[in-house]
Amino acid sequence: MDSNSEALGIYVSVPFCRAKCSFCNFASGVSGPAAIDAYVKQLCAEIDVAAETALRLGARLPRQVDSVYFGGGTPSLLTPSQLGEIFAALGRGFVVDDRAEITLEAAPGQIADEVLAAGMRLGVNRVSLGVQSFVDRESAAVGRTHTEQECVAEVARLRAAGLQEVGADLIAGLPYQTRESFAYSLDVAVSVGLTHLSVYMLEVDEDSRLGREVLGGGLRLHAPKVPGEEMSAELYEMACECLPRAGFAQYEISNFAAAGHQSRHNRKYWERLPYMGFGLDAHSMLRTDQGAVRFANADELKNYGSGAWGGNEVRVGGDEGFEESVFLGLRLIEGLDVAALRQQFGAASVAACEDAVEEMVEGGMMVSREGRWALTMRGRVISSEVFGRLLVGEACVVEG
Repeated sequence: MDSNSEALGIYVSVPFCRAKCSFCNFASGVSGPAAIDAYVKQLCAEIDVAAETALRLGARLPRQVDSVYFGGGTPSLLTPSQLGEIFAALGRGFVVDDRAEITLEAAPGQIADEVLAAGMRLGVNRVSLGVQSFVDRESAAVGRTHTEQECVAEVARLRAAGLQEVGADLIAGLPYQTRESFAYSLDVAVSVGLTHLSVYMLEVDEDSRLGREVLGGGLRLHAPKVPGEEMSAELYEMACECLPRAGFAQYEISNFAAAGHQSRHNRKYWERLPYMGFGLDAHSMLRTDQGAVRFANADELKNYGSGAWGGNEVRVGGDEGFEESVFLGLRLIEGLDVAALRQQFGAASVAACEDAVEEMVEGGMMVSREGRWALTMRGRVISSEVFGRLLVGEACVVEG
């Protein structure tokens, strides 16, 4: 597709929650109504100067939009009027397609009737619920305030309101989680009327309170009850085996969907299609004459706003574009079209990786067939290691 005709994806960051979960490593937190209202004003101001930001960066900004994703945080905490302000700003700068996929993230039990009604009037046609677990003990251990019963009721409520697209997130590796309890969550997930499921392995790192406690050998936040990496990987593999049998085909490392219900917005990331993010810690990727530019906003609320948008830019040229295409494309279960890679980036770039690919195939981490490279189950579990071995070192250095 010619880049001038590509539709844009828009991400809107709403970094506010009623309570911060212990596993959360996102730029989000708890704030009062006045802070949220001030943030929405800054957010709309940023949207209003999107064209100027793109021009300053030498990037092409499509006006046609076919996906909008409200992420966070908990965007469902916005008031109807605040949602209306954001949609009005989007309408001033862009043309949002009548058939655009418009997603609102929400915590179960935290999307008021008036917010749901206002969102749907404005075009919201997809809700993604941060369930994480249908087992009450596991949810409570990480600070989630909902119960299994409330989650099930929420899905039914959203479907009854007329939403055809309702998804949920699950996490493998929560405190107290076992094979049996995770299997229970999967069973509930496939039986309640969802159309999309995302399954993530718990990230244990310094960016979350729980991660710091686990890494430090602490006893708080139920850290001793966090399963080890091997168990988390086993639970993830269980999801990869069970969900497709229940009608949720895996189409990306962490994502599963009923037929016809893949996330259009998320596919933009993996297919390197243009998207622009607005708000705290929002990231963007737009086309340029030399390839693409990636840029991001501040990740601390005190530094967001006042015109400080679209910084930290990174230019993505031919070699970098090839590397991105490999590690993002391999996240998709369908994998990479090798002939398309050669056509876009040249035979030398592909040839430089062929020895590493062959090594990964022999090691059971990749398959190479019918002109495509793809990860196996084992490769998906350790995908970061596979990407590193493919793209770092002598095997993938293109000379000249």
